[in-house]
Amino acid sequence: MSAGRAWLVRRLLLGVLQTAGVVLLIFLLTEALPGDAAVALAGDHPDPERIERIRAGMQLDRPAAERLVDWAGGLLHGDLGTSLVTGRSVTAYLAAGIGPTLALALTTLALLVPLGVGLGMLAARREGGRTDRAISATTLGVYAVPEFASGVLLVVVFALQLGWLPPTAVGTTGVPPPELLILPVLVLLARPVCSVGRLVRAGMIDALASPYVAQARRYGIPGTRIALGHALPNAVAPAVQQLARTGDWLLSGVIVVETLFVVPGLGTVLMDAVAARDIPVLQGLAVVFGVVTVLLNLGADAVAHRFAPRAEVMA
Repeated sequence: MSAGRAWLVRRLLLGVLQTAGVVLLIFLLTEALPGDAAVALAGDHPDPERIERIRAGMQLDRPAAERLVDWAGGLLHGDLGTSLVTGRSVTAYLAAGIGPTLALALTTLALLVPLGVGLGMLAARREGGRTDRAISATTLGVYAVPEFASGVLLVVVFALQLGWLPPTAVGTTGVPPPELLILPVLVLLARPVCSVGRLVRAGMIDALASPYVAQARRYGIPGTRIALGHALPNAVAPAVQQLARTGDWLLSGVIVVETLFVVPGLGTVLMDAVAARDIPVLQGLAVVFGVVTVLLNLGADAVAHRFAPRAEVMA
């Protein structure tokens, strides 16, 4: 077996172990939550006997280990569980909310790559100049602003004062129209563009100062061709790792943004499940988020491994 294939097999096995760990951790964390769906359904003045009857009807009185085995066994067959409150399958909740969430996440990622790489390359090729200082200062300042603060600021300026864009997606179902996605995407895009741009800048500066780039310049190769064909590939590996972390961040950032802009996506479904103590919905969505995170990091490791030849020797 080649070194590259052996590395891939080890990484896949690690991914399987990570997924199993995510499933176990999610179950333990949801078990530690105070209250449950029976208490939420009992109303403002719960009767202990009524709560126990509701809990028994929902099978919440079963031992935790038994419920874990049943739940994990269902996951292996693609069954994410059933809502305790509505009786709908978690898959139905996922299907209902995934459209707006995917629209936000994919639009953000589609804009993130060219903007982040472009800013990093522009700053690196003007190292120490006004353009580099302006980009570095701006990205550092924008990165320091949390999502909820930038979201409120954008709503106040562009929706309330200027009236250019709608402030929220209240009343919409399914994927919101483009004008309702502009502000949420800007909020999701702001910090990742800064981090990716700064990483690309650092990698490009190191690559442009390398001996092989100096040799390429002596051969008269144009600067743009050197930057794109020689320096940029060497700055890809750390940027790809950051893109994977950005994918992780988007999963949590989407929840904040969807709540702020009332977008009917998975973040809203998750918040409603928390309010109702609907544990199966919480667990099912958390597993989906966890598996996506593992897959994103697996893909990022594979791309970084591909662009780092020294990894073949060390594997």
